[in-house]
Amino acid sequence: MKKLAQVSPFAVALALAAGHASAIERQHHLGVGAGLSMLKIDDKPTLDVGGGLGVHYAYGVTDQFNFMLEGTSSIVARNIRETTPTTRPSTVESFAFGGGYVLDVLRWVPYVGILASGYAMTGGSLTQPKYLAGVQIAAGLDYQITRSVAVGLAIRQHMLFSDISTYPTYTQAFLRTEYMWGW
Repeated sequence: MKKLAQVSPFAVALALAAGHASAIERQHHLGVGAGLSMLKIDDKPTLDVGGGLGVHYAYGVTDQFNFMLEGTSSIVARNIRETTPTTRPSTVESFAFGGGYVLDVLRWVPYVGILASGYAMTGGSLTQPKYLAGVQIAAGLDYQITRSVAVGLAIRQHMLFSDISTYPTYTQAFLRTEYMWGW
């Protein structure tokens, strides 16, 4: 029993030790995603909900910080009548760049970030395309299947600062996959 007590702290420390950390600077990530987009318009009681597609690229500046580029295109409404107020787009495209903090110590890789964004709203009841500026708060959780392939969930909360009174919230939830290299 005395030997078991001496081994136990070592066994506990070994069991609680983190697995192999694979965070690597200068690592590239290139991927695609698809999912749900939800746009709130001030003069409408319900959300405009639709699907979207996106591409993303990230570069590991350090072990913890990534430079991020993202582009998305979403259909947020269909069959909008001409009598509808002229604030309702049918599509929203965005292009964003920024940075993210990555906690890459296991196969599960959570991250958060902030990105500057440009938006183009088109179609629907808009009389002309609308171009807006804003930011995205990024959060996600990736699972590394192999050292080169990951899948995950990405959530983006958009703030369209140049017209936040008309479009107070825009949210996306995408399932993504990516290929990584450069490690």
